[in-house]
Amino acid sequence: MSASSNPRSVVSTSDRRSIAPSESASVRPSRVPSGRVPEREPRSSASARPPSSATQSRHQPGRSKGDVPVERRSERTRITTRETVSVRTTKSPVKEREAERTNAGSRAGAGSSAGLRRESEKEKEVVQGPWIPQASIVPYTTAPLASRMSVPPLASQAPASLQPAPLSQLPLEYQENAILEDLLYVFMGCEGQYIRFVDSYDPSSEKDRLTGPAFRILPGLDPSLRDLTTTMLKMATHYAAVDAFVDVQSREEFGAVNHALCAAIRRLLKDYMVLIAQLETQFLTNPGLTLHVLHLHTLPTGHMLSQLYSLAYELLRKNSMLEEDLEDSVEEMDDVDNIIEALNQGGDLGLLPGKKICKGGSVLGLLSRRLASMSGDPAARTLLTTLLREASRPYMSMLNEWLHHGGIRDPHAEFLVKEQKSIRRERLEEDYTDEYWEKRYTIRTHDVPPQLEGVKDKVLLAGKYLNVVRECGGVDVSNEVRDVPKTFDDARFLDNVNAAYAHANSSLLNLLLTTHALPARLRSLKHYFFLDRSDWFSYFLELGTSELKKQARHVNVNKLQSLLDLVLRQPGSVAGEDPFKEDVKVQMNEVSLTKWLMRVVNVSGIDQESWPAGGVDTYQTPATVPAAAQPMAMEGDKNIAGFDALELDYSVPFPLSLVISRKTVLRYQLLFRHLLSLRHLETLLVGSWLEHGKVASWRHKGDRSTDPQLEMWKRRAWTLRARMLVFVQQLLYFSTAEVMEPNWQRLMANLEGDDGKPADGSTKQVTRTVDELMQDHVDFLDTCLKECMLTNSKLLRLHSKIMTTCTMFAAHTSYFSKSLVSADAALAASTSTPHEPGRIAKLNDVLTKYEENFGRHLRILLDALNYYAATETVVLLGLCARLSTASEGTVGGGAGGVGGFVGE
Repeated sequence: MSASSNPRSVVSTSDRRSIAPSESASVRPSRVPSGRVPEREPRSSASARPPSSATQSRHQPGRSKGDVPVERRSERTRITTRETVSVRTTKSPVKEREAERTNAGSRAGAGSSAGLRRESEKEKEVVQGPWIPQASIVPYTTAPLASRMSVPPLASQAPASLQPAPLSQLPLEYQENAILEDLLYVFMGCEGQYIRFVDSYDPSSEKDRLTGPAFRILPGLDPSLRDLTTTMLKMATHYAAVDAFVDVQSREEFGAVNHALCAAIRRLLKDYMVLIAQLETQFLTNPGLTLHVLHLHTLPTGHMLSQLYSLAYELLRKNSMLEEDLEDSVEEMDDVDNIIEALNQGGDLGLLPGKKICKGGSVLGLLSRRLASMSGDPAARTLLTTLLREASRPYMSMLNEWLHHGGIRDPHAEFLVKEQKSIRRERLEEDYTDEYWEKRYTIRTHDVPPQLEGVKDKVLLAGKYLNVVRECGGVDVSNEVRDVPKTFDDARFLDNVNAAYAHANSSLLNLLLTTHALPARLRSLKHYFFLDRSDWFSYFLELGTSELKKQARHVNVNKLQSLLDLVLRQPGSVAGEDPFKEDVKVQMNEVSLTKWLMRVVNVSGIDQESWPAGGVDTYQTPATVPAAAQPMAMEGDKNIAGFDALELDYSVPFPLSLVISRKTVLRYQLLFRHLLSLRHLETLLVGSWLEHGKVASWRHKGDRSTDPQLEMWKRRAWTLRARMLVFVQQLLYFSTAEVMEPNWQRLMANLEGDDGKPADGSTKQVTRTVDELMQDHVDFLDTCLKECMLTNSKLLRLHSKIMTTCTMFAAHTSYFSKSLVSADAALAASTSTPHEPGRIAKLNDVLTKYEENFGRHLRILLDALNYYAATETVVLLGLCARLSTASEGTVGGGAGGVGGFVGE
């Protein structure tokens, strides 16, 4: 073949240099223009080729002047056509068609048939016009490195003039070369000429991109090449899916852990692209690169991409972006509190999806579970270990901040500790459920990484303790945390958690016990609420009797507060030396103690094991309930007296308010009202005893022979009064000396065991925590309530009936005194009072009712105490023995004790 008829062999050495540097002497067969069967190109060096026809034409003087430019233009057109074919992105369909027509014209001559064919093709091209795909900018996304360019058009949308020649028309060597070049494009997520996306794949659909494109090979490929190509196409699918996954999971709402994971995957994909560039160099320079060799080169990378694809698919399934995850569908929108809080603060919920997002600890847990299941695959284990290490870095940063500073830097709500910012420290004075301590910081149970599952309680407590110390100025948050583990695979990981927990616990204990004097505060509470040193209280009751006799709604609370301040500041008073006396306040509770406790017991049930969990914490006193909510809480007693409504309140500063919280102060108030009722009843019975000894109607000695019933009635009244007084005094002694004092001593023994650091300055092993101390305090109060019979509905009803009987009897003392005057004839005559002989019968009936009522309920109470002492609280046996004295002389209880009281 001559040089003019074979244009591919007529490129000089100087023209070869103008081609792209990747073109070498051993160039592979060029991409085949559409509609032509390529000719085999001889692999000879450029120096062996003959000079170009354009060079020869310059030395032919016989040529006409008009022929020379035509030949030069034809030669230049051939060279340009070769460059266009070798560089894929700059191929011009118009120039290719012109080159084909020019070559065909030079081979066939300037025949009339060729000219007509060119005219017809020009007219056809003018009608079709060139194919110019358009690119656009996609909408904004919060993923910083995501592509903003629209997807390229599909190969199936290209015009027919750009479609390649069928594979069936190509020799086997050209088929392999064409498939090799296509695979290099497909490995980067693009379509090739013969390898294209399946028709069902939509690159503009996010779900399709995350699932990964499926590829199809045009028909006509040799079966041996097709099987090998199909195997390698899986790697292309996995790469495209993982690349789309990185763009999606890098969005802001998926959190820092997902961002770190995507950054690690992006580094792996960068290495993958380096591999593709190396394979392209081999394809251009190494004739020995075949599909089999390419397959061997891509096997390790394909395995890596397969693991990444599997991981990405599981994460997307957790996020409900591919299909519904039935396990997590119940947990949708579990962060309701934070969502409501964001709405209240005017936040934007546009970033929140409709489903629960797998982020933070859930992502780390998924990586850990996959790492455990893939432990037998060394490559997968190495890959997942790297991903877990990189993904855990931001999580460990949050963990170290929480452990060592007590702060939470969690803008995406992915840390295992959830902060409820709406619960503030200022609400502690009205917090009757310990909401600040129990609910401000809680654990996200479903988002705890497996590495922290065993120490999650320590993590929570360490941060809570340090948070309290930090709010009191005990932690310098400006100090940077150094020499701490940064990833989960650090050997010091658990030691860091344990050391931080021990330090936080000892810091808060030292702050409470030493700096803020918690034991002194508790002793102050004991003095005021348990009437430990009650000289001041007796004096206060004497001064405030005139006010406290009124109905509760008519009592002047300010006056009572002034009297209390006056009493507490008396120089001779024991309370005068108390530094916390300013924190004691007087208030009136218009709900009676019995009614209040019965409501609580009815909620808790008779099973006393449930008392600390849901009983007293459920209610608030009407003095602290908002006015609008009082009718819903508990209706007050309209006619309750001031003595029955009186209670003390105690203000406690932070951080002592964590231990002496409102729910513990509420328990102190219940015990105080119980002791106050006994003290007040004892005062009434003592006043009755004084009246029996001073009033003439009781002291007058009548004639036993003429009026024996009157003297016997007096003895019965004295006996009943003495038995009631014994009951009240024994119950008061039991409540203070046998219940409160022993339990108090145990509480203080526990406190004294938690003092600071050892003398040698070393860090002692933490045996008790602040939470245990708080629980001990609550248990102490609950035990006192239980052993004082204030948590059992049956004992509470019996106690209330006996107390009511005693109170009514003491209140009727003056009535009895007046009735005795009219019943005694001699006394009536001396006082000019009408004598009523039938009065003694009425007095007998009234006294009999008091005796029967008191005796019957006391016997039932003793039986109930014996039962509960055997089944629940053994300390009640001592009360049974003491109260048995008061039951002597009752109907059916023997009369041996009557004479002892008569002689009083």
